[in-house]
Amino acid sequence: MLGIKHPIVQGGMMWVGTADMASAVSNAGGLGIITALTCPSPDALRAEIERCRALTDKPFGVNLTLLPSLNPPPYAEYRRAIIESGIKIVETAGHNPREHVEDFKSHGITVLHKCTAVRHALSAERMGADIISIDGFECAGHPGEDDIPGLILIPAAADKVRVPLLASGGFGDGRGLAAALALGAEGINMGTRFCATVEAPIHPDIKRMLVEGDERGTDLIFRTYRNTARVAKNTISQAVREAESRGEPFETIAPLVKGARGREGLSTGDTAHGVITAGLVMGIIHDIPTCEQLISRIVSEAETIIQHRLARLVAQ
Repeated sequence: MLGIKHPIVQGGMMWVGTADMASAVSNAGGLGIITALTCPSPDALRAEIERCRALTDKPFGVNLTLLPSLNPPPYAEYRRAIIESGIKIVETAGHNPREHVEDFKSHGITVLHKCTAVRHALSAERMGADIISIDGFECAGHPGEDDIPGLILIPAAADKVRVPLLASGGFGDGRGLAAALALGAEGINMGTRFCATVEAPIHPDIKRMLVEGDERGTDLIFRTYRNTARVAKNTISQAVREAESRGEPFETIAPLVKGARGREGLSTGDTAHGVITAGLVMGIIHDIPTCEQLISRIVSEAETIIQHRLARLVAQ
């Protein structure tokens, strides 16, 4: 459906989903994705799409995430830039995507919609989404408010969703790909794992943090605001949790968690400067390969597991 060699998609990642990241994943046989809102304007997105085309002749997509904001970006203008740039694959995520999904579909665009609940997946399917990326509680970013891990959420979605599924949240090696296929998905969507690659456009110290961390190295913030986010544990995330425990309003912590501050941390390598989105998959990140090395290894590991280890367990 996507014209890619391997069933591995690089999800949209704020400040990380640039042309450099997307083209590296696409050139390695996966589906790279530019994050629209990483670009400061719709015209900047148009330029980033063209830059990606200069870096790869393979399929790539664009992510458009719709989240609550004190000052929402001009989503319709970003959508128009995507359409007018001739993009054929879009990943949508977040709240109320109907108008965007319908417009993309009317222009012949394949829509992947990322969601964190079966009921949302079914709603997106009714809207016309071609592929559902089902995002478990292990994921980086926004896991929703139901707290259902992938081991349950993926097969629960597979039981009801008729379009193809991508498994998202907690994937980073061939074991995860083989497991996702066994649970009913057609492939995997990875974010945090791609941050710890040579081509990821973030500071080496942030990448080392992901390697040195473990499965206990994240915090859930914004729970009291019903907009839960999983981020790397640092002094900022801890300060946010403490403020929430005191019942303070979002406006109190807004200066700590603003996007510009997080972007500065990613570029300078200061792991305590702002919030850093990261998932539980940190527990199985042990190196910083190229995207080509990572994807090839994941596929090879999954094939070995399926063809050899699992096959030996079946009675002949």
